[in-house]
Amino acid sequence: MKKIVLAIAFVVVTVSATFAQNFAYVNSEYILKHIPEYTSAQKQLDDLSQKWQLEVDQQYAEIEKLYKAYQNDQVLLSEDMRRRREDEIVKKEKDVKDFQKQKFGFEGELFKQRQQLVEPIQLRVSKAIQDLAKAQGLDIVMDKGQETTFLYANPKLDKSNDVIIKLGLKPNAALAN
Repeated sequence: MKKIVLAIAFVVVTVSATFAQNFAYVNSEYILKHIPEYTSAQKQLDDLSQKWQLEVDQQYAEIEKLYKAYQNDQVLLSEDMRRRREDEIVKKEKDVKDFQKQKFGFEGELFKQRQQLVEPIQLRVSKAIQDLAKAQGLDIVMDKGQETTFLYANPKLDKSNDVIIKLGLKPNAALAN
């Protein structure tokens, strides 16, 4: 009987060890805050976005002036003049929307700049995470970034600082999760 219980205990321990997986998580936002190139890239993107948004706002202000002038002059204009001014306003609105799409739309200039500046940094972080996972024998590494999907996460499982060190940077306690 003792042998059967011992055998069952051995099988249970072996099976649970086989299915046991090593989990860890990282906070990608926290890691990215430690990378000076990322901060610089974000600043460049923000500046570019603000510049283009200012251009859009100025163009809309110009359209608003044209529209108000049209409303004031409408009764004095001939049918042909009214149509031309309306067409001018509509064309300018279309041009502004095209400009917005060109700068801010999917596959727009801001998107392309973001890819050019941020993607290499994200790839570097991803590679560091993969290397760390292999070195520490981790089976699964999750991200506790913006969209936290954990109800609870043991801080001992947080490998964010290890990734920062792997990237050749120094963790900063002031930026802690």
